[in-house]
Amino acid sequence: MKKDKAPSLLKKDGTAKLLSSLISIVVGLLVGGIVVLIVGFTSGSISTSGAFEGFELIFAGILSTGRNAAGELTWGFNPASIGNMLFRATPIIMTGLSVAVAFKTGLFNIGAPGQYLMGTAATLFVALSIPAGALPGWLIWLLAFLAGCLAGALWGAIPGLVKAFLNINEVLACIMTNWIAANVVTWLFDSSNLKNVVESTKTGYIYKTTFGLVDGQYVAGRGIATPKLGLDKLFPGSQVNAGIIIAILAAIGMYILMNKTTLGYELKACGANRHAARYAGIRDKRNIVLSMAIAGALSAAGASLYYLSGNTEFFWTTYQSLPSEGFNGIPVALLALNNPIGVIFSGIFMAMLRIVGLQLTNLTAYNEYITDVIIAVIVYLSAFSLVIRMLITSRKKKRAAEAAPQPEPEPEPPKIEPEPDKEKGGEEK
Repeated sequence: MKKDKAPSLLKKDGTAKLLSSLISIVVGLLVGGIVVLIVGFTSGSISTSGAFEGFELIFAGILSTGRNAAGELTWGFNPASIGNMLFRATPIIMTGLSVAVAFKTGLFNIGAPGQYLMGTAATLFVALSIPAGALPGWLIWLLAFLAGCLAGALWGAIPGLVKAFLNINEVLACIMTNWIAANVVTWLFDSSNLKNVVESTKTGYIYKTTFGLVDGQYVAGRGIATPKLGLDKLFPGSQVNAGIIIAILAAIGMYILMNKTTLGYELKACGANRHAARYAGIRDKRNIVLSMAIAGALSAAGASLYYLSGNTEFFWTTYQSLPSEGFNGIPVALLALNNPIGVIFSGIFMAMLRIVGLQLTNLTAYNEYITDVIIAVIVYLSAFSLVIRMLITSRKKKRAAEAAPQPEPEPEPPKIEPEPDKEKGGEEK
């Protein structure tokens, strides 16, 4: 029985998908390591030992604890780096879920950056506009979070509406709504009284949510922040909070919705074949709009969790460009093969690469953006994941065919000589 179970596990389609993602990651890391070595060997500011240190940090930077008195890299459990990794993973997981859910329903949600921005604006306006003490802190937090999700859902529904009723490609609609959001949010914050004027070193920043409105003035420590729930004890010195728990629960919820409910079946049916779904009695237009609204809410929730942490600031003048968190959701979804549970791990992995980039900058002469090379390679390989899966599957089938016992050839039947026709022979005589 045990011998029968192992091959069946290897033959599963999920195993091939997992292997294709792992191959993408390994190849991406190897390419990144080779680039680090080439840059180190050809740069006059980086020594040979520095090049090899950069190579080590690419693969194990999350476990680096700095340098000792002799200047050598030290390794071990680094709670601050791991906690910051989980903190950075929170918005990326949510935008990855946003892209993955839309992919599952046959839509390409490239509008996650715009939805992220609208969620940011709604969250900060609600969190900073309610006077401190007017409501319990947890209720202000919840209202700000829900406001962000609602703003993202409404903004995401716009491409869904034009796709469902006007048959306009959602990619074009999303690109337009992204830039509209960038300009609308810039205008909203520019004309608001939420710009940080208390801290004289700040220019163009919006108040953190830890600032509360007291008698028309913003006072530090009177606002709200996402609770830590003991995670600050596990990862001291980091920014981690309960947002990562909410993101993981959201991923589990999306998995259940898409795979265990009637609504999820209808959404995927519309993605597989809109016209066949309509013929089967499924309301395809409604489901297209609903799918994009859910995607928008997820992306905006990532922004809400990021800025409600209380230790992050919104630099509003930079948002005439688009936030990277929205675009980072695309490689996260690709690497996870649009599986909501896989998004958790791919989001954490992408956040780990960002921490590795910071470690490269802090401990070596390398630039942190060299990790973008790794991410780019992984994205390209993820896009070709179907080809990788086909190669893996064909190799498995070939090995299975070779290992299968060959049937023994059947013996040839004996040849029977025809007897002479005696009657015919007698007549001839």
